[in-house]
Amino acid sequence: MTVVQNPVLPGCYPDPSICRVGDDFYLVTSTFEYVPGLPVFRSKDLASWEQIGHVVDRPGQLDYDGIESSGGLYAPTLRHHDGVFWLVCTLVDQQDDSRGGNFLMTATDPAGPWSDPVWLGESGIDPSLFFDDDGRVWVHGTRLVEEPEWFHQTEVWLRELDTETMRLTGPEHVLWTGAVRGAVWAEGPHLYKVDGTYYLLAAEGGTEIHHAISVARAESVTGPYVGNKGNPILTHRHLGRGVDVVGVGHADLVEDHDGGWWAVLLAMRPYGGYHYNLGRETFLVPVTWEDGWPVFAPGQGRVPAQVEVPTRGDATPGIAQGHESGVIRPGDLRWTSLRRMPAELATPSGDGWDLPIRPATLAEPQAPAFLGVRQQHVDVDVRATLRADLAAGEELGVVVRQSEKDHVRLFLAGAPEGADARRFVAVHRRDGVDTVLGEAVLPGDVAEPVTLTVSARGQDYALLVEAPGAEPVTVAVADGRTLDSVATGGFLGLWLGVYATSNGRPTATTAHVERFEYLPVS
Repeated sequence: MTVVQNPVLPGCYPDPSICRVGDDFYLVTSTFEYVPGLPVFRSKDLASWEQIGHVVDRPGQLDYDGIESSGGLYAPTLRHHDGVFWLVCTLVDQQDDSRGGNFLMTATDPAGPWSDPVWLGESGIDPSLFFDDDGRVWVHGTRLVEEPEWFHQTEVWLRELDTETMRLTGPEHVLWTGAVRGAVWAEGPHLYKVDGTYYLLAAEGGTEIHHAISVARAESVTGPYVGNKGNPILTHRHLGRGVDVVGVGHADLVEDHDGGWWAVLLAMRPYGGYHYNLGRETFLVPVTWEDGWPVFAPGQGRVPAQVEVPTRGDATPGIAQGHESGVIRPGDLRWTSLRRMPAELATPSGDGWDLPIRPATLAEPQAPAFLGVRQQHVDVDVRATLRADLAAGEELGVVVRQSEKDHVRLFLAGAPEGADARRFVAVHRRDGVDTVLGEAVLPGDVAEPVTLTVSARGQDYALLVEAPGAEPVTVAVADGRTLDSVATGGFLGLWLGVYATSNGRPTATTAHVERFEYLPVS
């Protein structure tokens, strides 16, 4: 047995879905407006997870143009059947509900390439797939009830999938509206068949403090489904906001090689008050079966800090789990950008990138010149060594990003030709309004390399600038409690990255990211 620490995927890896093929487990999570989209992880022991690719990894697969922060890709489900990996997901445009919808992709190799999306034409979110042992395939998902008894009452629907035409067919069945009357968002549904009985697992209560996991069962896939009298079967909502893990929900079940059962699920770890800057993370929980029902975290009834897993060989948690410190090079799968693939925005160059400056800013739902990674540690230093011959009005810097409306950036400001000093500005954009937190002026050529650092210690985000051969200068300290989704809304944890913009002006300037280091502080 090996002890694995929860969360197994720290940082913003929400809505996990899992399946097993032979000796390997595969897992995907949501990515919203960040691309590449839907990371794919592989493990042999449920303890050591390696990212092997993305489902959405090439231009043209999906159209993200104009999709605002916390829109985009919601709640994928990953399944395997007859040598093919199947994935269903939802593309959400919160400003235009006629755009996007539920879609299906397939691949013979989970690392890719994945097919282009097949649109399913059914409303709602959080679609899932179930392959029955009679050969029939079922799609199910969540949507708002047309004539609700209470605000945000939702229902789980089911329809058959014709795998020849990739179209939904036959009558629709409404399976479930949640275990608790008045609870919102019966979502994240998944169907399973265990010992001849059909089980419907669903979350409810909304993906925050009231999140919970419930289960129902039936003799037929179309129902009727009867809820467990012990519902919800796992939640932390009764523990209050002061507990170490909150918002437990959105689970998916998997059986291991030896007949044991497990659930992956999302939850959050507050710190510095009720704030969870790392976002919704992926946790692992053991599951047993009693009286024909699943029991989550038996003997504890809550998500444990550590889980014993049966391993085959040595467990070696790696890069995706935050067990790596140092330079993040261009080929690293942790790199993401906004609405365009990193390769569309930048060119690898040594340990870093050549980043052509773009007119788009971080305040717009466009594709700015931005490259970033998830914040996975409460205490971490991110150091970026940058250089560019900036024109007046241009910026090159680092950013702590929540959304277009909420982020903190430290940048080198372009200066008039012939300037003999460099001006660095720290700005906090809060609810769409920019406030200057601090400024610093350092001697030197604007085109010389400079190192900008975000130093996070709990909820303090210090912004520092360091010229070659000089001591770092603290320009400002931002309050992280104003940046998480509790304070700002939305569904995301924080990203740390580099950006460049000409603030709407035409430009031919290319910035150079010589090094980008992610350095957790133990």
